[in-house]
Amino acid sequence: MFYRKNVFAWEQIVRLVAGVALILAGLLLLSGWAGYAVVALGLYVMLTGIFGYCPACAMVGRKPVDRS
Repeated sequence: MFYRKNVFAWEQIVRLVAGVALILAGLLLLSGWAGYAVVALGLYVMLTGIFGYCPACAMVGRKPVDRS
């Protein structure tokens, strides 16, 4: 692997749900650049949930999750 997971399993589920909610809100409730910005944020949150790695968390010093 190129990275070590730094997002817990329960947090991955929360990020997936939140990401989908943000994408839907951006597409259905907002228009223009604000909608696109919310969709982009939702994609970022959803992808961190899928892969279990958050670059922002790594930059602020969050330790990798010990899976053993």
